[in-house]
Amino acid sequence: MSTEVEIILRLFLATALGAGIGYQRERANKPAGLRTHVLIALGSALFTVVSIFGFSGGVDPSRVAAGIVTGIGFIGAGVIFRGVRGDHLAGLTTAASIWATASIGLAAGVGMYLIATVVAAITILVLMIPRVKD
Repeated sequence: MSTEVEIILRLFLATALGAGIGYQRERANKPAGLRTHVLIALGSALFTVVSIFGFSGGVDPSRVAAGIVTGIGFIGAGVIFRGVRGDHLAGLTTAASIWATASIGLAAGVGMYLIATVVAAITILVLMIPRVKD
């Protein structure tokens, strides 16, 4: 399989997995839904494949992974900050789903297809657990 076809498959996998998580968030009426999660997974995967295939010699692709984690932290903080209502903090689960989606995109980007798919399925299952009210 050519390198370009493999890269495209990785990007499509990241998009599909991000869509699954985003769809769940959208159905739950959360501030970050389908489009946000797709773009996070796709962006993480693209940064990853570019770091692996786009630079020649002596470049450490793991540095891009560290940058993705940092950047996603800012997006997650924005979701949490937006959700603050009086003394109630909201948006933590959505921020965590953004963080998990970025990791899934990164896994798809490096070619860990099964791992990315399993973690996406686990993430969706966790997000479907009913909230325990005090």
